[in-house]
Amino acid sequence: QPQSPPEEPPPPPPAAVERSAAAPGLWYEKAAAGDRRLGKVVTIAKSKKFRDNHGKVLLEGHRLIKDALEAGAVPQTLFFSTVGHLKLLPEAEIKRASLVKVKFEDVKTWSDLVTPQGLLGIFSKPDPAKMSYPAAQLANSLPLLLICDNIRDPGNLGTILRSAAGAGCEKVLLTKGCVDPWEPKVLRAGMGAHFRVPIITNLDWDSVPTNLPAGIQVCVADNNHPGRGAGSAPASPKAPVKSSPKAAPEHEEEEGAAIPELAVQHYYEDWARAPVAVVIGGETQGLSPGALGLAASTGGRRLLIPVVPGVDSLNSAIAAGIVLFEGRRQLLWRHKQEDGRQKLP
Repeated sequence: QPQSPPEEPPPPPPAAVERSAAAPGLWYEKAAAGDRRLGKVVTIAKSKKFRDNHGKVLLEGHRLIKDALEAGAVPQTLFFSTVGHLKLLPEAEIKRASLVKVKFEDVKTWSDLVTPQGLLGIFSKPDPAKMSYPAAQLANSLPLLLICDNIRDPGNLGTILRSAAGAGCEKVLLTKGCVDPWEPKVLRAGMGAHFRVPIITNLDWDSVPTNLPAGIQVCVADNNHPGRGAGSAPASPKAPVKSSPKAAPEHEEEEGAAIPELAVQHYYEDWARAPVAVVIGGETQGLSPGALGLAASTGGRRLLIPVVPGVDSLNSAIAAGIVLFEGRRQLLWRHKQEDGRQKLP
């Protein structure tokens, strides 16, 4: 009986993606039409709930992704339009991620930038306790902390974080009323600050003290002092003044509580003694009762930024920059004075 010819094995299923090598041992995929991972980019970028539930964040642009990788952030997927983008990133770090080549036109569709670079990455949400911040940042860090109170504008928060990194802040704390720091607009305005200074988020006022060093003095920044025209000097700068924050809807239940009294002084007068923290309030909500209570309990002061009469209160990001860099100047001056005294015979 003649033997039937052996059946040919079935052809392999078509590959969902085409694989290529960007460098020896560095493989990437070419995205197929309908690749659902690409749709996640938009979801992550626009949904805080998705970011929180899945622990993922979206980063865009070469500098931000390079800063993230060097600080130890964990990449999951990198989308790029040309292989050249990969060659500018640390190879050992990006080998851990799925690398997906996409069309530049698609990147433009997802991008939040005016001039997209063709590089986006999905990362695990960074844990400040596990990050490796730049050596130069750590070497220039000071016992100066920043507490953001109801900063809800993304551009303002990003600029504030950038100022905090520039001033050498040891840590930044965000209360529950603040915008999510991993929102694309905050990341864009922060210019890499997220990977230069630890950011502790979503704190209520009861848990803020547990994130502060022992013996800290907490001051509050304000250029909207009650009881006198803007820009005029306090009659007695060191005298306690009853603080009256603007009422925010979420604080209405606290309005019956006594508002703490704080000593008031100009921001350029002596106030920064290590360790020290500064609270910056949101422009519409102002300083919350929790912020004023914490300042009063630590012997802190209300720091006034005088402005010309008739001018409205300063943008919160500008106020933060003014007070933080003055705090840095005072801490460095005091450190220099103490060093000089130690060297005397």
